[in-house]
Amino acid sequence: MLKKLAVLALFSSLLPLASQAQVVIRVGPPAPIVEHYGPPPRPGYVWQGGYHRWDGQRYVWTPGHYGRPPRAGAVWVPGSYDRWHGGYRYHRGYWR
Repeated sequence: MLKKLAVLALFSSLLPLASQAQVVIRVGPPAPIVEHYGPPPRPGYVWQGGYHRWDGQRYVWTPGHYGRPPRAGAVWVPGSYDRWHGGYRYHRGYWR
């Protein structure tokens, strides 16, 4: 039992490190796809544009969608790629 607890404690201490891991993609992302979208489903909803997601082997388009801001006055900041260590990395979009 003590051995299992020690293994569990070690594993749980490594979880924060795994969530901070950065994936460096050697191939740059394709140009964004122009999305055509209609009016929001409800007043106040904001369009969150799609993006090219790296699936480990290639880029896959993830379509945009409408989202409800978490608070009044929040602004959607779209995700973006930047150059990093000889490749590219993605920064997820977020509400500011």
